[in-house]
Amino acid sequence: MSKQIPEVPYKTYLTEDELPKAWYNLRADMKSKPAPLLNPATKQPMTAAELEAVFCSELVSQELDNDTALIPIPGEILDFYKMYRPSPLVRAYFLEKALDTPAKIYYKFEGNNTSGSHKLNSAIAQAYYAKKQGLKGVTTETGAGQWGTALSMACAYVGLDCRVYMVKISYEQKPFRREVMRVYGASVTPSPSMETAVGRAILAAHPGTGGSLGCAISEAVEDAVSHEGYRYVLGSVLNQVLLHQSVLGLEAKAALDKLGVKPDVIIGCAGGGSNLGGLIAPFMGEKLRGEADYRFLAVEPASCPSLTRGRFAYDFCDTGHVCPLAKMYTLGSDFIPSPNHAGGLRYHGMSPVLSELRHQGLLEARAYEQTSVFAAAELFARAEGTLPAPESSHAIKGAIDEALRCRETGEEKTILFGLTGTGYFDLKAYEQFHSGTMTDFIPDDAALEAGFASLP
Repeated sequence: MSKQIPEVPYKTYLTEDELPKAWYNLRADMKSKPAPLLNPATKQPMTAAELEAVFCSELVSQELDNDTALIPIPGEILDFYKMYRPSPLVRAYFLEKALDTPAKIYYKFEGNNTSGSHKLNSAIAQAYYAKKQGLKGVTTETGAGQWGTALSMACAYVGLDCRVYMVKISYEQKPFRREVMRVYGASVTPSPSMETAVGRAILAAHPGTGGSLGCAISEAVEDAVSHEGYRYVLGSVLNQVLLHQSVLGLEAKAALDKLGVKPDVIIGCAGGGSNLGGLIAPFMGEKLRGEADYRFLAVEPASCPSLTRGRFAYDFCDTGHVCPLAKMYTLGSDFIPSPNHAGGLRYHGMSPVLSELRHQGLLEARAYEQTSVFAAAELFARAEGTLPAPESSHAIKGAIDEALRCRETGEEKTILFGLTGTGYFDLKAYEQFHSGTMTDFIPDDAALEAGFASLP
């Protein structure tokens, strides 16, 4: 298929004046709201006072706000956004040509900052509110390292101490990403560790484990509540994070509107839900209000299939059971995913907002083995010139499959997906893919049942 003259620019940018001035709270348009977080001891909805023992006060307010549709972005955060935003909306002409598809493919590229991902959108917001509250520092977890990198950058900018617990297998697989965190002044600890009581307990129960995001969350929370002047911040899952990430979708929609383009299907990779939730937010809002119709597709790893094989139930957000209970699609807080290379997607649960949308039938989900994901990543890199991260490559695989289906049917659908990270720190994974040593691990029903047994 020959596409000689572009119908639209390869890259479309908003001007600084067109940047979103408010975050969009998708919950305001949801008729059935996500179930509240529960106190694990009383099983009653968590109060603001209880949450403020762990989280910053303003973030707690955002977490609990189900009704305010637009929340103004403080000027200091907008100024920081201008360092790397707006990010481009790209028409994937070269990928379309490689696939010989009539589909039109767009992607929102969030890798044009040092953290290499969309995570900076929420990191600066959370660091800003922590500093405004007069805190000394924050603690957090990170999987592949994008969130830890983003938070260390944001903390350096506002002047906060930053303590990161990095999932041990990623700490070992991606040594240079942890060094970037240290460049920005963060301390980085492989999790589970011997530095916390919950870390020691996890190691006793699972000797030699490579860890998981659930383990790292437990350690970071214990660290925060054990030190005066510290609070815990999270890079995904929570309502407040999806709120901050709505700038991703708001920008994408504004750029598409400038082009007069309406997507038919919107695709994102799904681990905890931050990038997918942010990308789909304004489009899902239109669907919920009856103003437009779209398909939404979440793509997750077959090794950690919370949306496709999990249960919709209340569960602990962490392995050490020190966090509140959230109603979500989950594999059980005791489920330890295999050490695949999509470290940012190795979480046992899914955002309560996305879980509720999935439960209502508004969000489709698909799971892929990692070798097929890396094959899609390599095809994309050769066509479009950007080396994608393993996490984002799940969305690429989903988009490619949708485009190939259009080739078979002749439908000229418009596809939008999120490319939320670069893969330059993931070359060890690409090496294993090329050498044929990469494996595909899919948990059997017995492994999943063992995880479900931990549901409270």
